Amino acid sequence: MAAADLPIKISELFYSIQGESTRAGLPCVFIRLSGCNLRCHYCDSQYTFPDGESRSISAIMAYAAHYPDAIIEITGGEPLCQPNTIFLLRELKEAGRTVLLETNGSLDLTTVPDGVVKIMDLKCPDSGMSDKMLFTNLQRLTPADELKFVLSSRRDYEWAVEIIRRQLPDALGTPLPALLLSAVPDKLEAAVLAAWILEDKLPVRLQLQIHKIIWPQTERGV
Repeated sequence: MAAADLPIKISELFYSIQGESTRAGLPCVFIRLSGCNLRCHYCDSQYTFPDGESRSISAIMAYAAHYPDAIIEITGGEPLCQPNTIFLLRELKEAGRTVLLETNGSLDLTTVPDGVVKIMDLKCPDSGMSDKMLFTNLQRLTPADELKFVLSSRRDYEWAVEIIRRQLPDALGTPLPALLLSAVPDKLEAAVLAAWILEDKLPVRLQLQIHKIIWPQTERGV
């Protein structure tokens, strides 16, 4: 079967403003895949857990072609749960698109094509999933990639600081990938996190989910 004919299980396809990462604010085509191997306590996309609609890679490519100047993000769920995701990433890169892959850090990144921007969410202790992390993935990150920590508590923050100050330099040297820290709503105030970052002079970016600020009552399609 040709790569273009391979099926992908889709939760939703939509065009919106990128709400996170260093590309926040840019128009973006979102390809949200269904299925996830983790169950984080704060998950805001549980609707992706069941099997979604099956679409061919060529159909997904045709949708993305309607927005030729937009960046593209493959997200989930966990995109790498589906083996055919790698073929979709290759097709998008061969078409000359800027592609972001948001992944939860538990599955091997070795097969991700060169040039795809990996946004790895390293799960902190209060997620309930930190023991599922594949820490060798840190060695797969480049300065073009991004490493995200979603924090629920001071404990999560101190865990992230330990990774940033000790493990990352040993694994990667410098320069490091972009480092993003965000607070779980109703668990940790962004202002408190900002104060910790400033106090410790961390070389990180405080990340807010701006799509939730723009569309606070909308859960899907943003």
